Amino acid sequence: MFSFLKLNRNIRSLRRYLNIVRVLSTYGFDHVLEMLGLSDMVARSKRMFRHDKADINRLTSAERMRLALEELGPTFIKLGQLLSTRPDIVPSAFVHEFEKLQDSVPSFCFIELKSQVERELCGSAETFYAEIDPISLAAASIAQVHRARLVSGEHVVIKVRRPGVVELVESDISGLMGLAHLAERHMPGSEIYDPVGVVREFARSIRREMDFTREGHTIEKFRDNFKGTPWMYFPRVYWNQSSRGVLTLEYVEGLKVSDLQSLDQAGLDRKLIARRGAAAFLEMVLNHGFFHGDPHPGNVLILPDNVICLLDYGIVGRLDDELKTFLSDILLAIVNRDMDEVVSLLLFAGDISDTLNVRSLKRDLANFIDSYYEIPLQEIEVGRMLLEFIEIITLYNIRIQPDLMLLTKSLIIIEGMGRNLDPEFNMVEHLTPFMQKAMRHKFSPRRISRDINSILLSYVNLARNLPRDLKEIVNRINRNKFKIDLEHRGLDKFTTDFDRSINRLSSSMILAALIIGSSIIMQTDKGPQLLGFPVLAFLGYTVAGFIGLWLVYAIIRSGRM
Repeated sequence: MFSFLKLNRNIRSLRRYLNIVRVLSTYGFDHVLEMLGLSDMVARSKRMFRHDKADINRLTSAERMRLALEELGPTFIKLGQLLSTRPDIVPSAFVHEFEKLQDSVPSFCFIELKSQVERELCGSAETFYAEIDPISLAAASIAQVHRARLVSGEHVVIKVRRPGVVELVESDISGLMGLAHLAERHMPGSEIYDPVGVVREFARSIRREMDFTREGHTIEKFRDNFKGTPWMYFPRVYWNQSSRGVLTLEYVEGLKVSDLQSLDQAGLDRKLIARRGAAAFLEMVLNHGFFHGDPHPGNVLILPDNVICLLDYGIVGRLDDELKTFLSDILLAIVNRDMDEVVSLLLFAGDISDTLNVRSLKRDLANFIDSYYEIPLQEIEVGRMLLEFIEIITLYNIRIQPDLMLLTKSLIIIEGMGRNLDPEFNMVEHLTPFMQKAMRHKFSPRRISRDINSILLSYVNLARNLPRDLKEIVNRINRNKFKIDLEHRGLDKFTTDFDRSINRLSSSMILAALIIGSSIIMQTDKGPQLLGFPVLAFLGYTVAGFIGLWLVYAIIRSGRM
């Protein structure tokens, strides 16, 4: 039984893999597929599916890729949205195009929703809910949201995972991982972008997003972090009515932060809301190291007394102490115009290419900082500044931690909301006290003592392990078991093409030999004859004809005349 299920899953993954190749070929990415060693699959797709590419060819590569992701469905739309936060590995034209991807799909029917709820909660829906609104509040690729009322009377919203979405996502991840491994094997320089690592990051992110119990615990962690902040509100999680595929939350009524007219009519203080929002976000980042990763206006409600309520906790970012220190240090170095410190921090924290031109990097960073030198602080957009900084270091193939990229994107959104609420909003003013606090913490006796202890412990471990490691190396050499693995990257395609060329050349030589030999036999009168000509000559010409037709067909199929 398990073998059958595994076989069925493999067949489904293969079918999906072939569909990915077909769609990419349809939108004009044949050259990429050929670089991945999928020339035969591309040729087969062209024979099976005829595409009119006149309209497609008028689009840019970024536009064609966005359309391909939309056609491939929810998983790939999520992937595009993730890549839109990674300008360090994706060209800016693609980043801007991927930002247009919309994660909205038609709602699935209420009967399916009710069945899904009962499967997840292991009981009748009526046991948990007095009523469920059949009209969804929102429908996305992974889940949809409905209003409901518990049997105990509380008004709630329920987030229900789409039926079959887990299987679809896992099948897509399998296909993506296969393409990522092909990219690492066949595309020179792909190690800079780490395609397998990107797919693993995406798989981890989307699997967490599909597990609603994680989202529930995330909400409670935010509530605990802001326990002493009365102007931050987080919806209650009803755990008895929640599972991995169903999340039941308190229904919160409020005004959208982007609805300025309603905020004014309700007598709310927009400037105070902007200040509180900035303070809350900076508190998440620089103090808690745990921040909301999707704070767009649709996920922010304003309650009476200028209280802020955040919604949708599926995407969150995390900064450990090392990353928080790096962020504080890099901002301080930029403000102090210390190019040597900026480059030193980048060399320490980023993935650096062996061909990095440090002098050129310093020049570009100096030009970047000079462009902000005479701009008043209240006019500086910290998020935009960080994004521009990242775009510069991306040109030098320096990769930054994904959570820092997510932070930059979120910071841009928060600043935009702040300026929309209050045209005089100044993020630098709110950031300054947090930076000062971070610097005091960094140079506090307790922190210095901890860092010294950590360094000493590392050296102690090194001294303890070094003799054993050296002994192991010497023993391996003595036993002739010391091995050095060499990996030739980017040669697989060359080897495949070279083998194909040799095979065709050998076939051509056999073809020529058959024609010449048959022609010589044709001049003799020996052996059995047919219509007055030697039978062996007829056979030679026939075999030569088949070989010739096969060669012509193979060349035409490859698309390379």
